[in-house]
Amino acid sequence: MQSALILGASSGIAQAFGRLLAERGVTLYLVARDPRKLEAVSADLSARGACLAGTEVLDLNLHAEHAAMLERAWAALGPVDLVLVAHGMLGDQAACEADPALAMELMRTNYAATGVLLLHLATRLEAQGRGQLAVLSSVAGERGRRSNYLYGSSKAGLSALLSGLRARLAPAGVQVVTVLPGPVRTAMLAGRPLPPLTVEPELVARQLLRGLERGAHTLWLPPKWRAIMAVIRALPEAIFMKLKF
Repeated sequence: MQSALILGASSGIAQAFGRLLAERGVTLYLVARDPRKLEAVSADLSARGACLAGTEVLDLNLHAEHAAMLERAWAALGPVDLVLVAHGMLGDQAACEADPALAMELMRTNYAATGVLLLHLATRLEAQGRGQLAVLSSVAGERGRRSNYLYGSSKAGLSALLSGLRARLAPAGVQVVTVLPGPVRTAMLAGRPLPPLTVEPELVARQLLRGLERGAHTLWLPPKWRAIMAVIRALPEAIFMKLKF
């Protein structure tokens, strides 16, 4: 791997992953919404010896800007070996239930805007004829739970989209990777009680890189979530409806 485009570069997982790529001499192009956070991430990676081909401030919900941004990224990097999409938000379930506008923002961020971005990326990678596209979805999308069904439904849609893109792009030599983390100690969970089995972003980043290197198409991070969610998915609906988590 020689070049990588990281979209949502200020997310905790993306930052940790970027450090691993910097250690390996991968040339990076970073995109994030918050200019101060992007500057801090860029400075941290540069201090670690990263080769930055460019950085860009962009709210990825602005889907009309996607094509121009990708044009600049490809011009800076040349052929792109890896794209990591770490765009998303957790949202507040109770607030979203009370205010449809907040629910719409969550769904647009996690599914609609990300989906449009992925269509642009698919076209570019298909024409390029190679590369990896890794996208952060979530174990929450594996079954709708009482406490986070809005977030979970948006991630379920994203995972389904990735499954279809994987089938579309495989003949072109492009690998689409669905990344399914459990709870991770990042800013997304700041101020909230940490769920059981919460892990550090550095662990997720290491496991993500190993999974990409071995060519996996779906990554449960940590891997134990695959078994956990298999049990949760197998619960009869009559029982599942009574659970309060």
